[in-house]
Amino acid sequence: MNAATRQAVEAVWRIESAHIVSTLARYTGDFALAEDVAQEALAAALVTWPRDGVPASPAGWLLTTGRRRAIDAFRRRSALDERYAALAHEAEATEELDWDPEAIEDDVLTLMFIACHPTLSRESQVALTLRVVGGLSSDEIARGFLVPTATVQARITRAKKALDGVPFEVPPPDERRERLGSVLSVVYLVFTEGSAGSLRVDLAREAVRLARMLARLAPEEAETHGLLALLELTAARFPARLDAAGDPVLLADQDRWRWDRSAILRGRAALAVAQRTGRGLGAYGVQAAIAECHAVAASVDATDWAQVVVLYDALERLAPSPVVTLNRAVAVSMADGPEAALPLVDAVSLPGSHLVPTVRGELLVRLGRAEEARGEFEAAVLLCGNDGERRVLERKLSALATS
Repeated sequence: MNAATRQAVEAVWRIESAHIVSTLARYTGDFALAEDVAQEALAAALVTWPRDGVPASPAGWLLTTGRRRAIDAFRRRSALDERYAALAHEAEATEELDWDPEAIEDDVLTLMFIACHPTLSRESQVALTLRVVGGLSSDEIARGFLVPTATVQARITRAKKALDGVPFEVPPPDERRERLGSVLSVVYLVFTEGSAGSLRVDLAREAVRLARMLARLAPEEAETHGLLALLELTAARFPARLDAAGDPVLLADQDRWRWDRSAILRGRAALAVAQRTGRGLGAYGVQAAIAECHAVAASVDATDWAQVVVLYDALERLAPSPVVTLNRAVAVSMADGPEAALPLVDAVSLPGSHLVPTVRGELLVRLGRAEEARGEFEAAVLLCGNDGERRVLERKLSALATS
C-alpha cells in the first residue's frame, strides 16, 4: 500500500472516528453494531483508497460505507425486520447518510458516556473509550498499557456485549454528573498511565486530546476545564522529565527552560475558565492550581509553597488519599522545613510502595541524618518497580556513600 494513502486513512480515522461511530450508533440504535461496521468501513478504506484514490469527503465515504454494512447486517438478521425495512427505504432515497452537523457534538458526548457506562469495569471503560472515541487500534491500546493485544480485544468484546440493549442517549440529568465523573476519571487514568515512569507520550497526548474534546462538549462543567488544565500543565514538563539515558529527572533538577510554554498557557487558560464556570474548583481543578504554582515559578525555591500547602489542604478535603497526604507533607517541608514535615510523613501508610521511604530519605538528608536516610533509600530501592526510578534512588544512595 502507498504510504501516503495509509497515512491519510489513519489521519482521517484518528480525527473523525468518534463522529463516525457516534453517528452510526444514532443511526442504527445499536452501539456494538455501529463500532463493528465502522471498523469494517476502515478496513474497506485501506483496500479501496490506494486503488481509487482518497475520496473528496473521506469521513462521508466512511459513514456511507458503514451505513451500507449496517444494512447488510440487518438483512442478515431478518429480511422482515422493521428496522431494516426503514433503513433500506432510506438507503434507496439517498446515497448520503443523514448526518446532522448540529448533532455531532451531542453524539460524541453520548458516545463518551456509553463507553464509560457504570456497568463496565474500569479496564473495559478505558479500552472502549480509547477504541471508539480515541480511534486507537487494539494494538495501540495494548502498547500503551503494556498488555497483550488479546487482553485489550477481550475487554472490548466483553464491554460491547455488556452494552447490548443500552440506548444511545445521554443519561438523564440526575445521572449525568455521576457519569461525567466516570468519564473524567477514565481520561485522567489514561493520562496517568502515559505520564508515569519512563513516559508513554502518545498515550498521554491521547488523554489530552480527549480532555480537550470533553471541555468543548461539556463547557458548562467546571471540572472538564479543570481536568484539561491539569493535563496541559503536567504535560508541559514532559520535555524535561527524562535525561539522556531515559531516566526520570526530579522536579528540582529539571531544566525549566525546556518546559512547553504553549502548554502552560493553554493550561492556565483552561484553569481560568474552570474558576469562572463553577462555584469553586473541584479535585482536578485544585490539582491544576497546584501545577500552575510550579509552572509559573522560576525555580523550586521561588515556588509559592505556602499556597501549595493551602491547595493541598483543599485537595485533602475533596479527594483524600495517602498520596495526597504525602504530597502535602512534601509541600510543608518546603514551606516550613523538614522538621515540620517528618511527623506528617510518618503518619502516612502506603504498604508496598517506595514513595514513603523515598520522601523520608529526602527529609532525613536535609536534616543531616545521613545514616537513617541511607536505610530509607535502601528500602525504597527494594520496593520500587520502575527501573528508571530505581536507578535514581541508587544514585542517591551512592551520593550518600561518598558524602
